[in-house]
Amino acid sequence: MDITLIEVLNKITKAGYEAYVVGGYPRDFYLGRKTTDYDVTTNATPEDLKKIFPDLDDKYSEYGKVIVKMGETLIEVTTYRIELNYQNHRKPTITYATELSIDLKRRDFIINTLCMDKHGNFIDLLEARKDIDKKLIRVVGNAKEKIEQDSLRILRAIRFATTLNFKLDTELKEAISLYKKNLKELSFHRKREELNRIFESDNVEYGIELLKEIEVELDLSGLSKVNTRTSVLGIWAQLDFSSNYKFSKNEKREIEKLKQLLKQDILDPYILYQYGYYYCGLIAEIKGKAKGEIIEAYKKIPIHHRDEIALTPKELMRLVPREEIGNVYEDLEQQIVSGNLENVKVFIKKYVMKKYNGRK
Repeated sequence: MDITLIEVLNKITKAGYEAYVVGGYPRDFYLGRKTTDYDVTTNATPEDLKKIFPDLDDKYSEYGKVIVKMGETLIEVTTYRIELNYQNHRKPTITYATELSIDLKRRDFIINTLCMDKHGNFIDLLEARKDIDKKLIRVVGNAKEKIEQDSLRILRAIRFATTLNFKLDTELKEAISLYKKNLKELSFHRKREELNRIFESDNVEYGIELLKEIEVELDLSGLSKVNTRTSVLGIWAQLDFSSNYKFSKNEKREIEKLKQLLKQDILDPYILYQYGYYYCGLIAEIKGKAKGEIIEAYKKIPIHHRDEIALTPKELMRLVPREEIGNVYEDLEQQIVSGNLENVKVFIKKYVMKKYNGRK
């Protein structure tokens, strides 16, 4: 077990409370997978934990959760709890519990109920290891009730099935089909988080097949035509999705570039020049073209940047008015890259003087 987790568990138990690592870390540890999914569950309340870890982040304390920082590692520590009266199929009312077994029953999937103590021993009250061995995702308790309570569990189920290459239990699939309409009330931020995890998985094809099979309502289309041999943003660029999905300025710019390039011939010299090898390489992956073909085509371009044009701005200013410099350079780029004009100063000067009525 990670030494940081052991340190946190030791501090809580030395203060007289119970504490266990729960969820992703024990599950992945059992599977032999690397993980940084650090969650601790305890009967200590946020107020109790403040006394043990004075510098903790308590902005989520109303939900029974605090963030403990150990070096550069962030660990979520959550008090045993019961979740009742869900609002908008997402937000529950929280009541603290006193026993681990009660806390585990409020969790989503049995595979996420496996715990470890500070000695590295597994605590498996709901037989999570049996489901992990079967590669099966089942809901804790009544599937319809759990999925109806919290719509995020629909995407979490598909994400876990994707990343772990597990199957969804029949009752879980039925519950998802029955309540998938509730995803309309889930924030687009949370939808995108889960979709990104599916899209970045090595098993993304399976995840997309599940999304299509269950026909989850996500305000996006185009999944049936997606080529997954690309980046996460490359996948988004192939989809038509609601503007409610938010992306950073850089992400929007990249998605838009890729969307434009999908309509272009990426072996066209000027397209390669305009967009560069990186973006054309991503489109090559999507279109199933060999990257080597793109590399060779890119190498053959006479210039790769405006600065490489043999005629300098100072020299060009002697031939055309300053306000025309930008347009002239754009023309020169097209002519040189397309092979219509050799990148030699005397030839470029002659071309400019003839076309633009140069001063000399």
